[in-house]
Amino acid sequence: MTQYMDFEKPLAEIEGKAEELRALARSDESMDVSDEAGALDVKARAMLEDLYKSLTPWRKCQVARHPERPHCQDYIDALFSDYTPLAGDRNFADDHAVMGGLARFDGKPVMVIGHEKGNDTRSRIERNFGMARPEGYRKAIRLMDLAHRFGLPVVTLVDTPGAYPGKGAEERGQSEAIARATEKCLQIGVPLVSVIIGEGGSGGAVAFATANRVAMLEHSVYSVISPEGCASILWKDAEKMREAAEALRLTAQDLKQLAVIDRIITEPLGGAHRDPLVAIKSVGNAIGDMLDGLSEKDPAALIADRRRKFLDLGKQGLAA
Repeated sequence: MTQYMDFEKPLAEIEGKAEELRALARSDESMDVSDEAGALDVKARAMLEDLYKSLTPWRKCQVARHPERPHCQDYIDALFSDYTPLAGDRNFADDHAVMGGLARFDGKPVMVIGHEKGNDTRSRIERNFGMARPEGYRKAIRLMDLAHRFGLPVVTLVDTPGAYPGKGAEERGQSEAIARATEKCLQIGVPLVSVIIGEGGSGGAVAFATANRVAMLEHSVYSVISPEGCASILWKDAEKMREAAEALRLTAQDLKQLAVIDRIITEPLGGAHRDPLVAIKSVGNAIGDMLDGLSEKDPAALIADRRRKFLDLGKQGLAA
């Protein structure tokens, strides 16, 4: 059963009534409710289209965080074959918030790395809700080094509220690990493409998304800080997250306009969680297109392309 967000309550009532009618018909085969249920379906679809044609930034944050939205593991299972996970940073531990390893994409070898939030209480705790510790970023650095050594393109899937800010993480050098991961992204001489599949939060996202090409799902978000965190700092009131979301310009549409990202991947009506298979296929097509566009570049050109991309960030926004 679909989990509805606050702004979808009217939709939930209509879809719930349609399902109740069908449940009655299943219990009493003499009942014919097809016309009534069909009319409710038409009304629900029209409402869904109306709701999603102009989502506010805060509502996009809610959609990006939807618990039924496809996560990194779902994309890897569906899009990559022969996936062999690689664990540990060879220094402290294995961070389960970051997953990655060798795989094949469209039959070609790649290195895939991503944040995994988990999909139930147990896995969310194990994955620390997608918030990586220093060892997660050091694992990513190790995998990027391997990819560079063997000439493998790197695909990163970003979905994190931000890096974990706990005491132990800070003691083990969280900021240094994030900076080193970002630096490694800029240094590797292989194609590096990134997709923001949910939340792209703070440096924890940048450490994976400093790529030659960056794509975002239509209702994902990408920002230096969460709206709640921004509101707490600026207004000392986390309840002003709606105003903060507006000010941060964290939507895919804003970031494409500012040239922070390169493409927007269309989601199914109502968000990726309503039709995960379609969303996953769209992401796969975007990854394939981005890798194809980089396949002819030599290592020096790839590094120069990536460096130029990030040195030029902000110029378009200033010109506007």
